[in-house]
Amino acid sequence: MLPTCRELGVGFVAYSPLGRGIFGGRIKSLDDLAEGDYRRSAPRFAGGNLTSNLSLVKHLEEIAAEKKCRPAQLALAWLLARGEDVFPIPGTKRVERLEENVGALDVVLTSEDLSRIDAAFPAGAAKGERYSEQAMKALNR
Repeated sequence: MLPTCRELGVGFVAYSPLGRGIFGGRIKSLDDLAEGDYRRSAPRFAGGNLTSNLSLVKHLEEIAAEKKCRPAQLALAWLLARGEDVFPIPGTKRVERLEENVGALDVVLTSEDLSRIDAAFPAGAAKGERYSEQAMKALNR
């Protein structure tokens, strides 16, 4: 998608760049989500998908620890390193998370770091669809 955006001179907005909060490193099970939280029924958080996706997050946490930053900061820094035409838009309800996210600007990633992150998260590695079938129907109208 990025090559096409670049060919057309269009910026790319990275929606939900923290994987609905999973890259924040604080979600370890469904018990960490409040009752009624929509993620409890989201495909990437359902059943064995959450366990599989959390195993991916462990790679992010390991690299973040080496870089002395939070996993969310590493994820955002990776996106920012993709090019000046890539714009991550992390959502948050808390000032401390906003401040943490801004800290991604201070994370310096080498080409080796980028390669390690790419290898840990190959395209299609996440288990489960982004949205439920019903939500996809609403999006694709």
